[in-house]
Amino acid sequence: MMAGAAERRPIADDAAHLLVVDDDSRIRSLLHKFLTTNGYRVTTASSASEARLKLDSLSFDLLVLDVMMPGENGLELARAVRARSPVPILMLTARSEAEDRIAGLETGADDYLIKPFNPRELLLRVGGILRRSAAAATSGSAPEVRFGPFVFHRGRGELKRGDEVVRLTDRERDLLAALAERPGQTVPRAAIAGDDAAPGDRAVDVVVTRLRRKIEADPANPILLQTVRGLGYRLLTDE
Repeated sequence: MMAGAAERRPIADDAAHLLVVDDDSRIRSLLHKFLTTNGYRVTTASSASEARLKLDSLSFDLLVLDVMMPGENGLELARAVRARSPVPILMLTARSEAEDRIAGLETGADDYLIKPFNPRELLLRVGGILRRSAAAATSGSAPEVRFGPFVFHRGRGELKRGDEVVRLTDRERDLLAALAERPGQTVPRAAIAGDDAAPGDRAVDVVVTRLRRKIEADPANPILLQTVRGLGYRLLTDE
Protein backbone atom coordinates (compact mmCIF):
# COMPACT_ATOMS: atom_id res chain seq x y z
CA MET A 1 0.00 0.00 0.00
CA MET A 2 2.82 2.39 0.85
CA ALA A 3 6.03 2.73 -1.10
CA GLY A 4 8.82 5.18 -1.73
CA ALA A 5 9.01 6.90 1.65
CA ALA A 6 9.98 10.53 1.35
CA GLU A 7 12.56 12.34 3.46
CA ARG A 8 10.94 13.15 6.78
CA ARG A 9 9.68 16.71 7.13
CA PRO A 10 10.01 18.45 10.49
CA ILE A 11 6.64 18.55 12.23
CA ALA A 12 5.51 22.09 13.00
CA ASP A 13 3.91 22.96 16.33
CA ASP A 14 0.70 23.90 14.52
CA ALA A 15 0.68 20.86 12.20
CA ALA A 16 -2.68 19.16 11.74
CA HIS A 17 -3.30 16.35 14.24
CA LEU A 18 -4.73 13.17 12.69
CA LEU A 19 -6.29 10.18 14.43
CA VAL A 20 -5.79 6.94 12.45
CA VAL A 21 -8.11 4.08 13.49
CA ASP A 22 -7.40 0.64 12.03
CA ASP A 23 -7.35 -2.82 13.63
CA ASP A 24 -4.45 -3.94 11.38
CA SER A 25 -1.19 -3.11 13.20
CA ARG A 26 0.80 -3.14 9.94
CA ILE A 27 -1.50 -0.61 8.30
CA ARG A 28 -1.48 1.60 11.41
CA SER A 29 2.30 1.57 11.46
CA LEU A 30 2.59 2.36 7.75
CA LEU A 31 0.06 5.18 7.92
CA HIS A 32 1.71 6.63 11.01
CA LYS A 33 5.14 6.59 9.38
CA PHE A 34 3.96 7.96 6.05
CA LEU A 35 1.83 10.77 7.47
CA THR A 36 4.42 11.89 10.02
CA THR A 37 7.05 11.82 7.26
CA ASN A 38 4.87 14.31 5.42
CA GLY A 39 4.56 16.73 8.31
CA TYR A 40 1.43 15.65 10.20
CA ARG A 41 1.06 14.87 13.88
CA VAL A 42 -0.46 11.38 14.11
CA THR A 43 -2.13 9.41 16.90
CA THR A 44 -3.32 5.84 16.27
CA ALA A 45 -6.01 3.57 17.72
CA SER A 46 -6.62 -0.13 17.09
CA SER A 47 -10.37 -0.12 17.73
CA ALA A 48 -13.40 2.11 17.99
CA SER A 49 -13.34 1.87 21.79
CA GLU A 50 -9.70 3.01 21.92
CA ALA A 51 -10.51 5.80 19.47
CA ARG A 52 -13.34 7.01 21.71
CA LEU A 53 -10.95 7.30 24.66
CA LYS A 54 -8.52 9.37 22.61
CA LEU A 55 -11.30 11.54 21.20
CA ASP A 56 -12.38 12.31 24.76
CA SER A 57 -8.90 13.44 25.80
CA LEU A 58 -7.33 14.94 22.66
CA SER A 59 -8.30 17.35 19.88
CA PHE A 60 -7.98 16.23 16.27
CA ASP A 61 -8.18 18.00 12.91
CA LEU A 62 -9.05 14.87 10.91
CA LEU A 63 -10.04 11.25 11.58
CA VAL A 64 -8.90 8.45 9.25
CA LEU A 65 -11.19 5.49 9.92
CA ASP A 66 -11.04 1.95 8.59
CA VAL A 67 -14.51 0.62 7.80
CA MET A 68 -14.03 -3.09 8.40
CA MET A 69 -13.11 -3.40 12.08
CA PRO A 70 -14.33 -6.10 14.48
CA GLY A 71 -16.87 -5.04 17.04
CA GLU A 72 -17.95 -1.45 16.41
CA ASN A 73 -16.98 -0.81 12.79
CA GLY A 74 -15.82 2.40 11.18
CA LEU A 75 -19.26 3.35 9.87
CA GLU A 76 -20.78 3.06 13.34
CA LEU A 77 -17.94 5.04 14.88
CA ALA A 78 -18.21 7.74 12.20
CA ARG A 79 -21.94 8.05 12.82
CA ALA A 80 -21.39 8.43 16.57
CA VAL A 81 -18.61 10.99 16.09
CA ARG A 82 -20.64 13.02 13.63
CA ALA A 83 -23.55 13.22 16.06
CA ARG A 84 -21.37 15.21 18.47
CA SER A 85 -18.59 16.78 16.42
CA PRO A 86 -17.98 18.37 12.97
CA VAL A 87 -14.39 17.02 12.84
CA PRO A 88 -13.62 15.91 9.24
CA ILE A 89 -13.60 12.15 8.56
CA LEU A 90 -11.84 10.17 5.83
CA MET A 91 -13.03 6.55 5.51
CA LEU A 92 -10.71 3.74 4.36
CA THR A 93 -12.09 0.47 3.05
CA ALA A 94 -11.24 -2.53 0.90
CA ARG A 95 -14.80 -2.61 -0.43
CA SER A 96 -15.40 -0.72 -3.65
CA GLU A 97 -19.15 -1.22 -4.21
CA ALA A 98 -21.12 1.98 -4.74
CA GLU A 99 -23.49 1.07 -1.90
CA ASP A 100 -20.59 0.94 0.53
CA ARG A 101 -19.28 4.32 -0.59
CA ILE A 102 -22.74 5.82 -0.23
CA ALA A 103 -23.12 4.27 3.24
CA GLY A 104 -19.83 5.86 4.28
CA LEU A 105 -20.81 9.30 3.05
CA GLU A 106 -24.26 9.02 4.61
CA THR A 107 -22.67 8.65 8.04
CA GLY A 108 -21.28 12.16 7.57
CA ALA A 109 -17.81 11.20 6.33
CA ASP A 110 -16.14 13.85 4.19
CA ASP A 111 -14.37 11.47 1.81
CA TYR A 112 -13.86 7.78 1.05
CA LEU A 113 -10.65 6.05 -0.11
CA ILE A 114 -10.49 2.45 -1.34
CA LYS A 115 -7.63 0.13 -0.35
CA PRO A 116 -5.08 -0.43 -1.75
CA PHE A 117 -4.38 3.20 -2.54
CA ASN A 118 -1.49 5.25 -3.81
CA PRO A 119 0.13 7.16 -0.92
CA ARG A 120 0.14 10.35 -3.00
CA GLU A 121 -3.63 10.06 -3.35
CA LEU A 122 -3.95 9.71 0.42
CA LEU A 123 -1.96 12.92 0.87
CA LEU A 124 -4.11 14.72 -1.69
CA ARG A 125 -7.32 13.60 0.01
CA VAL A 126 -6.08 14.52 3.49
CA GLY A 127 -4.78 17.90 2.29
CA GLY A 128 -8.00 18.66 0.41
CA ILE A 129 -10.20 17.87 3.40
CA LEU A 130 -8.08 19.98 5.73
CA ARG A 131 -8.07 22.94 3.32
CA ARG A 132 -11.85 22.84 2.95
CA SER A 133 -12.25 22.60 6.71
CA ALA A 134 -9.94 25.56 7.30
CA ALA A 135 -11.69 27.62 4.64
CA ALA A 136 -15.08 26.96 6.23
CA ALA A 137 -13.73 27.88 9.66
CA THR A 138 -12.30 31.21 8.50
CA SER A 139 -14.97 32.25 6.03
CA GLY A 140 -17.15 33.74 8.75
CA SER A 141 -20.07 31.62 7.57
CA ALA A 142 -21.73 29.07 9.82
CA PRO A 143 -20.80 25.49 8.87
CA GLU A 144 -24.48 24.56 9.04
CA VAL A 145 -27.55 26.34 7.70
CA ARG A 146 -30.92 25.50 9.25
CA PHE A 147 -34.25 25.99 7.54
CA GLY A 148 -37.52 24.47 8.68
CA PRO A 149 -36.85 20.88 9.81
CA PHE A 150 -33.67 20.67 7.69
CA VAL A 151 -29.95 21.21 8.32
CA PHE A 152 -27.52 21.68 5.43
CA HIS A 153 -23.85 21.16 6.24
CA ARG A 154 -22.01 23.45 3.85
CA GLY A 155 -18.60 21.76 4.09
CA ARG A 156 -19.90 18.25 3.39
CA GLY A 157 -22.75 19.24 1.11
CA GLU A 158 -25.04 17.10 3.27
CA LEU A 159 -28.75 17.73 3.84
CA LYS A 160 -30.44 16.12 6.83
CA ARG A 161 -33.93 16.08 8.28
CA GLY A 162 -33.43 15.03 11.86
CA ASP A 163 -31.18 11.96 11.70
CA GLU A 164 -32.21 11.14 8.12
CA VAL A 165 -29.92 12.07 5.24
CA VAL A 166 -31.83 13.50 2.28
CA ARG A 167 -30.44 12.23 -1.00
CA LEU A 168 -29.44 15.03 -3.37
CA THR A 169 -28.25 15.00 -6.95
CA ASP A 170 -25.08 16.94 -7.74
CA ARG A 171 -27.13 19.75 -9.30
CA GLU A 172 -29.46 19.94 -6.29
CA ARG A 173 -26.47 20.03 -3.94
CA ASP A 174 -24.81 22.80 -5.96
CA LEU A 175 -28.02 24.83 -5.93
CA LEU A 176 -28.48 24.44 -2.19
CA ALA A 177 -24.83 25.31 -1.56
CA ALA A 178 -25.17 28.51 -3.60
CA LEU A 179 -28.28 29.55 -1.66
CA ALA A 180 -26.72 28.60 1.69
CA GLU A 181 -23.75 30.87 0.99
CA ARG A 182 -26.17 33.81 1.24
CA PRO A 183 -28.92 32.67 3.63
CA GLY A 184 -32.02 34.79 3.45
CA GLN A 185 -30.66 36.84 0.56
CA THR A 186 -31.64 36.78 -3.08
CA VAL A 187 -29.18 34.84 -5.24
CA PRO A 188 -29.39 35.91 -8.91
CA ARG A 189 -30.30 33.28 -11.46
CA ALA A 190 -27.09 34.02 -13.35
CA ALA A 191 -25.00 33.21 -10.28
CA ILE A 192 -26.73 29.84 -9.99
CA ALA A 193 -26.81 28.96 -13.68
CA GLY A 194 -23.17 29.85 -14.33
CA ASP A 195 -21.50 31.71 -17.16
CA ASP A 196 -21.99 28.89 -19.64
CA ALA A 197 -25.78 28.89 -19.44
CA ALA A 198 -27.56 29.86 -22.66
CA PRO A 199 -30.20 32.61 -22.64
CA GLY A 200 -33.58 31.15 -21.74
CA ASP A 201 -32.00 28.02 -20.24
CA ARG A 202 -34.58 26.56 -17.84
CA ALA A 203 -32.24 24.00 -16.23
CA VAL A 204 -32.10 26.00 -12.99
CA ASP A 205 -35.90 26.01 -12.76
CA VAL A 206 -35.96 22.25 -13.20
CA VAL A 207 -33.45 21.77 -10.36
CA VAL A 208 -35.38 24.20 -8.15
CA THR A 209 -38.59 22.23 -8.77
CA ARG A 210 -36.90 18.94 -7.88
CA LEU A 211 -35.33 20.34 -4.73
CA ARG A 212 -38.65 21.81 -3.61
CA ARG A 213 -40.21 18.36 -3.83
CA LYS A 214 -37.69 17.23 -1.23
CA ILE A 215 -37.85 20.14 1.23
CA GLU A 216 -41.26 21.77 0.91
CA ALA A 217 -44.45 20.54 2.57
CA ASP A 218 -46.33 21.95 -0.45
CA PRO A 219 -43.95 22.33 -3.43
CA ALA A 220 -46.58 24.32 -5.33
CA ASN A 221 -46.60 26.94 -2.55
CA PRO A 222 -42.96 27.03 -1.39
CA ILE A 223 -42.01 28.63 1.90
CA LEU A 224 -38.35 27.68 2.31
CA LEU A 225 -37.04 28.03 -1.25
CA GLN A 226 -38.66 31.21 -2.55
CA THR A 227 -38.72 32.71 -6.03
CA VAL A 228 -37.85 36.39 -6.23
CA ARG A 229 -39.50 37.28 -9.51
CA GLY A 230 -37.23 38.72 -12.14
CA LEU A 231 -34.17 38.25 -9.96
CA GLY A 232 -33.51 34.77 -8.65
CA TYR A 233 -34.12 32.63 -5.57
CA ARG A 234 -33.85 32.90 -1.81
CA LEU A 235 -33.45 30.29 0.95
CA LEU A 236 -35.46 31.29 4.02
CA THR A 237 -33.30 30.13 6.92
CA ASP A 238 -33.70 30.18 10.69
CA GLU A 239 -30.78 32.62 11.19
